[in-house]
Amino acid sequence: GAMRHLPYFCRGEVVKGFGRGSTELGIPTANFSEQVVESFPSDIPTGIYYGWACVGNGDVHKMVLSIGWNPFYKNIKKSVETHIIHTFKEDFYGEILSIVITGYIRPEKNFDSLDALISAIQEDIEEAKRQLDLPEHLKLKEDNFFHLPEGKIVNNR
Repeated sequence: GAMRHLPYFCRGEVVKGFGRGSTELGIPTANFSEQVVESFPSDIPTGIYYGWACVGNGDVHKMVLSIGWNPFYKNIKKSVETHIIHTFKEDFYGEILSIVITGYIRPEKNFDSLDALISAIQEDIEEAKRQLDLPEHLKLKEDNFFHLPEGKIVNNR
């Protein structure tokens, strides 16, 4: 079911999430606004995906993405959270995040502990890195989608 929606191209502003990614998990995630989340196909399965991400006009990096309700945290709103596999020196709230989702790793599941959740995420990250080195995924890294037109107002500035 997941694959027929892929690759999925999406762009939107990064908003403040629950503040858990960096603090509790040590795995910072970028959250899309509700409007962007609501624009996703309603029948795209929840779960963990991978692909490419780019902040503003920056470099394109590997990423892991979670779509869903985060059963561990019992969310009531669906969220789309992107973990970019790269260390940023500062946060980028308000920036435009462009992503291409290229593959699906696993369905969403609940975890007995924070440690179990963290180790699952680490495994997802390793899996994403492996998959994204394959030629069919690698070619999307160069997609023109990632090149925002020059002079486009990105930050409402």
